[in-house]
Amino acid sequence: MSNRRLVRLTAVSVMASLALSGCASSSGPQLPPASFVAMQEGPGEDYVIGPLDELTIFVWRNPELGAKVQVRPDGRITTPLITDMPAVGKTPSMLAEDVRLQLSQYIEDPLVSVIVNKFAGTFSQQVRVVGATEKPASIPYRANMTLLDAMIAVGGLSEFAAGNRAKLIRFDKQSGRQREYALRLGDLLKQGESRANVMLEPGDVIIIPESMF
Repeated sequence: MSNRRLVRLTAVSVMASLALSGCASSSGPQLPPASFVAMQEGPGEDYVIGPLDELTIFVWRNPELGAKVQVRPDGRITTPLITDMPAVGKTPSMLAEDVRLQLSQYIEDPLVSVIVNKFAGTFSQQVRVVGATEKPASIPYRANMTLLDAMIAVGGLSEFAAGNRAKLIRFDKQSGRQREYALRLGDLLKQGESRANVMLEPGDVIIIPESMF
């Protein structure tokens, strides 16, 4: 075999290897990296009450009008003197104000507070992880949550996951459209690549495909 032919075959082999590695890696726009530990913690957006949240309704000087309740699947609650009040989609302060207005028909100037004891949140405030992971789940979003936090919560990647072909689906409030971002979960979880860790937002959906090989 001539040297020229050998060089040509070697070049073809290298190009094929690069093509295969490109198929295995993620493609598409990527999010900026996030620190493993937030440099500065900050509050998130106001919490929005969701179905199955457990609440404490407290009425100052009128404890008999308060209650510990769980938001029903239909999004409503019932407390003393109040029947079937919508709760889902409201912040605790908004619900407290609605309860106050209802109770003001029976007592003078009620002071009401609402405490969320157990959180489920609406779908728009959860992070959903589906596909090739140990335990797909919907995770209540918390302030400063990162991709690494979500993957720890679902037990990491499954044996046959193609982590570097994972995608993040996010609703863009400004454009009113969904946007898709590439993730490098394999680099993050198997190689400890810090630049592959990104910040999450409420409502994010992480999709992890299985490997084709």
